[in-house]
Amino acid sequence: MPATEPVAPLAESQFQAAVRARTFLVTAEVMPPKGADPQHMVAMAEGLRGRVHGVNITDGSRAVMRMSSLAAAVILQRQGIEPICQMACRDRNRIALQADLLGASALGIRNVLALTGDPVKAGDHPQSRSVFDLESIRLLRLIQQLNQGQDHNGKPLTDHATTLFPGAAIDPQSPSWSGLQRRFERKLEAGAQFFQSQLITDFERLDKFMGQIAAGCDRPILAGIFLLKSAKNALFINRNVPGVQIPQSVIDRLAQAEDPLREGMQIAAEQVQAAQQLCQGVHMMAVRREDLIPEILDLAGIGTICQNS
Repeated sequence: MPATEPVAPLAESQFQAAVRARTFLVTAEVMPPKGADPQHMVAMAEGLRGRVHGVNITDGSRAVMRMSSLAAAVILQRQGIEPICQMACRDRNRIALQADLLGASALGIRNVLALTGDPVKAGDHPQSRSVFDLESIRLLRLIQQLNQGQDHNGKPLTDHATTLFPGAAIDPQSPSWSGLQRRFERKLEAGAQFFQSQLITDFERLDKFMGQIAAGCDRPILAGIFLLKSAKNALFINRNVPGVQIPQSVIDRLAQAEDPLREGMQIAAEQVQAAQQLCQGVHMMAVRREDLIPEILDLAGIGTICQNS
């Protein structure tokens, strides 16, 4: 067999199979531990079993140091939980990225979300040096090459190609409509097989994105749904998360609620229902309260999925 010829593909990941089947997709985000004990992460992910098609493992989100996303993904996979391993370009050059991608494929990790990465100044090691040898679009192209049996330089992988299922992030609320369209099209061309959005607060904007930019792309778009725990939490996000503006009506609703957390869960459930009318899935984010995601899905009328998922 020529070295450049990919090996016969292995069985699809459960998430990949759900994408191919065009089911309504549910994914959720779980942070790796800030330490060597994965017990809490595993417990949070276990609570999502049967409710999501994949569990995203963040990779230095907001430039905060945590366990390797690849290591955490392998830990979850060994528990029978389908991981989506996030991989950011901020901390690795192209040699390290390729090494991790080869390792992921060898360890049976299929789903990879290609990210550029948050700037280090936002995190807990602001004195660190960023790498950014590549960015998300070039990382997607790199994954495509590895799946075809070639390295970044076009040289053959002598020990077989990877079998990775790459996805990308998208922000339908980007202020630059032309820039959003350009990057979306470039990510499609680079091989993105699914898209998970930043947190959505403007569903009219999401509707416009789906109708004008994503129409006919034949790739699932998962709307980002974020659990707001209080009015204070919403104001913090408005101040510190670029490109996100929680509407004042939502902030007022949280501020006036007797139980702000329960109100936040209800708001998230309503957003899941809104997303159902517009796109092919939702990506749930409930920082430090991942245990509440199943109840939010219940409130939204989203039942269990295949028990093997």
